[in-house]
Amino acid sequence: MHVITRPALSIGIEEEYLLVDRETRNLVSDPDVALWESAHEALGAKAMPEFLRAQLEVATGVHSSVADAGKELVEMRASLNNALEKHGAALMAASTHPFALWWEQQPTDKDRYKVMAEDLGMIARRMVICGMHVHAGIEDADLRIDLMNQVRYMLPHLLSLSTSSPFWGSRLTGLKSYRISTFRTMPRTGLPDEFVSWSEYQRHVDVLVRARIIEDSSKIWWDIRPSSRFPTLEMRITDVCTKVEDACAVAATYVCLLHMLYRLRLNNQRWRQYAPMLISENIWRAQRYGVEGTLMDYGKGNLVSYSDLAEEMIEMLQPDAEELGCWPELQRVRTIVEDGTSADRQIETYRTALASGASNEEALKTVVDQLIADTAAVPAT
Repeated sequence: MHVITRPALSIGIEEEYLLVDRETRNLVSDPDVALWESAHEALGAKAMPEFLRAQLEVATGVHSSVADAGKELVEMRASLNNALEKHGAALMAASTHPFALWWEQQPTDKDRYKVMAEDLGMIARRMVICGMHVHAGIEDADLRIDLMNQVRYMLPHLLSLSTSSPFWGSRLTGLKSYRISTFRTMPRTGLPDEFVSWSEYQRHVDVLVRARIIEDSSKIWWDIRPSSRFPTLEMRITDVCTKVEDACAVAATYVCLLHMLYRLRLNNQRWRQYAPMLISENIWRAQRYGVEGTLMDYGKGNLVSYSDLAEEMIEMLQPDAEELGCWPELQRVRTIVEDGTSADRQIETYRTALASGASNEEALKTVVDQLIADTAAVPAT
């Protein structure tokens, strides 16, 4: 009989950033070699190129606490900004740029990205979007699959907290996370299917690999997936958070949800499963309205304000947060709900600038300035 072992629930966070020209506020679509050399001098292998040259990805090490992962994020952002400043550039942690045009961006000159561009065509070129991925250490492969099946229900709740992409091509989209709509045009995205075991999941992946559709499971870009490189469950649905403390709140919520589900399992309980079509409806509501909207509570059978859901979630997860040492980070969820996400701040900044007489272009540049400042801000201790 297979005995499930307690997961470590160690934490690793990956963030994708946009490189912005401090003078024009547009993307640095073709950064010179010296800029990348400075980035690598600052962070070494932790600073990685992305598909487009105007993007950069960082990854923390493995941490036992959300707070420690957050500290590393602060340090990495500061080091990168210092390195980029001498080249007239800055980091921007937002999932879309307010006015940059996708067709002006240049792909990174690496074999992996050349293959991707050839395979996906214009769809890949449009991916001027950034996300945040949170890895939670779950050593037991079958448990990884079981928790993935159950935590799918809460993915809209995490997306709502992270929204940072209300603009696309100089226009307000009407969505708090336009990134999701853009990313969904890629193949093998969205919610994962439900699998009964690790072996069943692996069999499905092997079908695609044997057919040479994908090289490995890293080309499956679900909202949540077993990592192809680490014994982790990788949550990928969220926008990148502009403020580090918001990123920590999202990471804490995610790891606490996994801990809660494992805790239920110890009592022979589990979260009720719902059809992907129902969860997808909540994902749509999350990307459209963020924390200002409502989500469907499928247990109650009606729409509930996100603020009420957040309070229920915080109360439910308090024992898990206290055991995992991330109670302060979980409570930050209340602040996000009260003050709004990055998307809400961007919209407010934009509308305030317009009301003060700024042109559309000037108002959008004001949003970029705010995003650069919030990206670099050090959380109060």
